[in-house]
Amino acid sequence: MATAAAPDDEVAGRGSGRRSAGTAALALAILLGLLLGFAGGLLAPGLLRPGDGSPEAGFARDMSSHHAQAVEMAILAHEKAADPDVRVLAADIALTQQGQIGVMQTWLKDWGLGPTGREPRMAWMPDAAGAVKNGLMPGMATDAERAELRAATGRDFDALFLKLMLDHHLGGIHMAEGILDLSDDEQVTEMAESMVAGQKKEIELVRSLQGRIGTP
Repeated sequence: MATAAAPDDEVAGRGSGRRSAGTAALALAILLGLLLGFAGGLLAPGLLRPGDGSPEAGFARDMSSHHAQAVEMAILAHEKAADPDVRVLAADIALTQQGQIGVMQTWLKDWGLGPTGREPRMAWMPDAAGAVKNGLMPGMATDAERAELRAATGRDFDALFLKLMLDHHLGGIHMAEGILDLSDDEQVTEMAESMVAGQKKEIELVRSLQGRIGTP
């Protein structure tokens, strides 16, 4: 005897349930990554503590904020992206950058510094006077762009996410290379080198995906 096909709303419900479960799992993994990041920061050696106005403190504060926006967009992409490869990329970005935020925030605590300082954004970079535009650091999406991303669906969402993340990574690499020119703190330079290498690899993947999905 033939069995009746499941109603469309039931099938949709199953897909939505799987997506919700995936998002919950990503959130749990991000929390774990943040905790591991804090632990990694606590274990990192450091004899001299950078001061409140140091390039190291400025980098840790600004890159934490820069990363936080990438994590926000990546979590949204993991939930909404139509292309499975975009969802995988988004999960990788969210997990990696949230873990790095944990490390950098632990540095600040270990240095006896707060998560925010008195200096303006990017003041630690000598050549960054014009890098902050409308309060945003290099590569960061505007409020209007983030709203457009939240409203987009399907291929349009995927294409816009890839564009925004490409710009975001290029800006992040600029900042990470900047601290490499200014700091001889081993843990800071190791982190910055890791950021540059990791985000360059992700840029290659983003451009590959853009070749298949297209651009906005």
